[in-house]
Amino acid sequence: MKLKEIINIIEDWAPLESAEDFDNVGLIVGNKSAIITKALITIDSLENVVDEAIEKKCNLIISFHPIIFSGLKKITKETYVERVVSKAIKNSINIYAIHTNLDNHPKGVNFQISKKLSLINTKILIPKTGFKGGMGMIGKLKESFSEKEFLKYVKKKMKVKTIKHSPLIDKKINNVAVLGGSGSFAIDDAINSKADCLITSDLKYHDYFKAENKILLLDIGHFESEQFTKELILNFLMKKIPKFACIISKSNTNPVNYF
Repeated sequence: MKLKEIINIIEDWAPLESAEDFDNVGLIVGNKSAIITKALITIDSLENVVDEAIEKKCNLIISFHPIIFSGLKKITKETYVERVVSKAIKNSINIYAIHTNLDNHPKGVNFQISKKLSLINTKILIPKTGFKGGMGMIGKLKESFSEKEFLKYVKKKMKVKTIKHSPLIDKKINNVAVLGGSGSFAIDDAINSKADCLITSDLKYHDYFKAENKILLLDIGHFESEQFTKELILNFLMKKIPKFACIISKSNTNPVNYF
């Protein structure tokens, strides 16, 4: 199957124009005329992922995060970005990124998180003008939890060992907002939407003050908040192209470690 045919299917699902302006989505490395034998799905297209693709004879990497965000002025192998691009080109491996266009999809990243948490009556938290989707999602739990019970519930459902959070405010958790990846910009939207909790990542020190005893803020980690995106992409491709050879990467691409 030609790469351009796979790209057309993906972009019918998650159009490039629905991505955020800062993003770099679509074909990052490769040739649209290439015949694809097998695809490897990952959160990040790092060196270990390219090595895995070579080992498993995959000539397409479908990555959630783009390996190139800004202009690449040289390829000298001095940085991890340059080494990935160089190795991919040398081994005729194509790299495609589907990032904030999948964040903004109504059945995308945040819908996937909502499913993991069994949220019901979900809707987009921050609608994107001109599109059906948008950033984040808000929904209800099937039953209310105390804050500590909810923290345990999130750790179990999202498979995380550590959660950073704002001060507990002794309230029941029922309405939950989620935003995979960096989501501090959604704090006010979550509060205005009457969310009891916002689950996201990359919260900075001063972001926690914005809770103002109105909401519980949970930072579960950037990678952790997006980890199930690989399943989302795989399930879509298996449904649309049943005979297409497509597998989830086993390589660890989370740069954050915990002691």
